[in-house]
Amino acid sequence: MKRLFVVLLLVCGVTFSCSDDDNEWRIKIEQPDLLHRSVKQVTDVIVHDIFSPPVASRIYAYMSIAGYEAAINHDNKYVTLAGQIPGLDPTPRPAAGQEYSFQVAAVQAMLKVGRNLVFSEDKMDAFYDKLMQEIQDLGIPDDVYERSIAYGTQVADHIIAWSGKDNYKQSRSFAKYSILDDPATWKPTPPAYMDAIEPHWNKIRTIGLDSAAQFKPKPPTPFSTDKQSPFYKEALEVYDIGRNLTQEQREIASFWDCNPFVMNVKGHVMFATKKISPGGHWMNITHVACVKSNADFVRSAEAYVRVAVALFDGFVSCWDEKYRSKLIRPETYINQYIDEDWVPLLQTPPFPEYTSGHSVISGSAAVTLTKLFGENFSFVDSTEVEFGLTSRNFKSFDEACREAAVSRMYGGIHYRPAFEIGLEEGKAVGNYILSKIQTRREEVLASTD
Repeated sequence: MKRLFVVLLLVCGVTFSCSDDDNEWRIKIEQPDLLHRSVKQVTDVIVHDIFSPPVASRIYAYMSIAGYEAAINHDNKYVTLAGQIPGLDPTPRPAAGQEYSFQVAAVQAMLKVGRNLVFSEDKMDAFYDKLMQEIQDLGIPDDVYERSIAYGTQVADHIIAWSGKDNYKQSRSFAKYSILDDPATWKPTPPAYMDAIEPHWNKIRTIGLDSAAQFKPKPPTPFSTDKQSPFYKEALEVYDIGRNLTQEQREIASFWDCNPFVMNVKGHVMFATKKISPGGHWMNITHVACVKSNADFVRSAEAYVRVAVALFDGFVSCWDEKYRSKLIRPETYINQYIDEDWVPLLQTPPFPEYTSGHSVISGSAAVTLTKLFGENFSFVDSTEVEFGLTSRNFKSFDEACREAAVSRMYGGIHYRPAFEIGLEEGKAVGNYILSKIQTRREEVLASTD
């Protein structure tokens, strides 16, 4: 009897050992590192290709939706976005009774969509080839790998077809913004005097919002050159702060600058400096939160897609107001009516002032991340380290979004109402999307009770 028991133990031991060996590739692939690296690669290409903040948010939204839709097949706690957002039909389903790695499928879907939306396809291809070789080297069976890649491609093609109906391509041929004679309105600013960016972005199809104007903010302070007027005082506040910045305020402004295209002028030489976009900064904060909370692959995909949708709709909402009010920038106003030699700390972006885009999307991203990770989630934001700046510590996402908002006044590119009301607008956008779009099955069940 003892001999039989020992033999059974040995057989079981061999069986378990083989099972562990067979699962080794799966354990490694199921880690979220592949997902995080893929998002970072797209961010790097967005920086290289110099996409404007609204366009960058579009790339993040569609690639994140593709990754999420493929990944959720691994965990039935999560539900599809199909049917919850405009025009998105049910995504392809994996074949029953077949083995997949839905992590590989998710990375495939995300990278294919990302590649479709950027310019530097060669950079995406080089990263893709290296990553896929790493995956194969882990020992994933050939049939599982090929089946997962094929499924990820199906999902990507589905999302690409849907993305093509959002009016983006049509908007490429819309008329440029026309400069108005009205002294209250936006004019191109130095040193590049660039044309206004994306004046028709409010015509892009929203994802979570019902319309671009759903959270239309109150109008900006009425324009005036009267020194006793509220508007003049708002401009004077920007001017005074700009002349008396503390070192801390300078660091805050630079940390949240996130201007994808800064034109530098040295004598007769002009050259551009590339930086991460505001949306890219918040996507990296999402990465930081996922790593700190030890979020698994699917939860990380959920975080990325929720933040990306909040960013996308935040830009649509903000740009709707920017080209409604068309408000003059502080730099233009101050140079004309207060001090012709004044220069803001940050380079003024090429679009109207009100509301502050960074404030809107920071508000929408912050309420989303707070919902996912909690109100008092402290973190170290190292996003700007690779751009020569230091890390900053935050006790919560709300603290980070408030600092991002006020940084725009420190930088000399926004009046106070633009960032204060912009934050309100962004949080309204974010909270609405959270209430409308569900990613957890438990949320769906709760909404039907």
